[in-house]
Parts: sequence; structure tokens; C-alpha cells
Amino acid sequence: MIEDKILIWKFNRGSKDAFRRIYEKYKDDLLGLAVTLLRDRSIAEDVVHEVFISFAAATGNFCLTGTLKGFLSTCVANCARDKNKMKVGQNIEQDLIEIIDKVLDCPLDNVINYEESGRLQDLLSQLPYEQREVIVLHLHQEICFREISKGLGISINTVQSRYRYGLQKLRQLLNDTVTK
Repeated sequence: MIEDKILIWKFNRGSKDAFRRIYEKYKDDLLGLAVTLLRDRSIAEDVVHEVFISFAAATGNFCLTGTLKGFLSTCVANCARDKNKMKVGQNIEQDLIEIIDKVLDCPLDNVINYEESGRLQDLLSQLPYEQREVIVLHLHQEICFREISKGLGISINTVQSRYRYGLQKLRQLLNDTVTK
């Protein structure tokens, strides 16, 4: 957190090294988020680059109220939402290897195999985008509900409801697959 404040201070004074450090520090997490939301690595890379291009344009007058990771993550989520609206109805290939590395960020990663990770991604893709977005921002990006609320421009109650309904839907989908 302190490192981010120093980087932002330097970034606002035109430091290219500070911008490069911010990019290197967050690009992998942001790409993982974008891949999870979009299910297409090439579009996800474009989204991350668009976010950083917009961020670079704010040099000199960037003001941060939350965390830098939270800010960049919500920018990626918003940009991904726009891309999703543009590609409605298209079939998107899934990059399951990226999902294994980015979605499952816990000690069980070593135990869960490729097939199970693919199933999880399939289950996540069955959720409405708004619910999937909140779940991934909260669980994978570790952003608190208040910051998600600010970043997405929706009430905290809406964020919590989307999270709760999304988890309920995931439980239901998991139970359905177990009973089959």
C-alpha cells in the first residue's frame, strides 16, 4: 500500500519507471481477471492494455481514494463489461490453462487437476456477468465490497446481493453436477 502511494506520487510527476513498476506489479492479476470475465485471452490482453493506456493519460493529475489494485481491477471489469456487450452471441474459446493459474488462488491449486478447473470455469461462465464480475473481483482480486461498489458505481447492497446470489447459483450448479 505504501509502495503504491509512492509509485503514484512518482507517476504524477512523470516518472516512466513508476508507471513501468505499476504495470509489472499488476499486469498478471489484471490479465487473470480479464480472462476470467471475458473467457478470451486476446480480448483480455487488449482490455488490460486499454486500461493502462487510459491510466497513463492521467499522469500528473491522478488521485486515488482506494487501493491501486482495486482501482485498476474495477477499470478492467468495466472495460470487460463493455467488451462483453459488444460480443453478445459470439462463441468464445476458453483459455483453461490461464484459468487454472489465475482463478484458483489457494493451496488446493496443487491438488485440483486440469479437468476440474475447466468445470469450475464452465460453472462460472453460467452465472450472469454481473454476479461473476463481483465474485471474481472479491475472491480473486481480494477487493472489498465497498471498493467494488465505488468502482462499479453501484450500491454496496447490490454488490453484496450479486455476490450472494452468484454463490448460491454456483452451489446449485455444483449440486446439480454431483447428482448427475
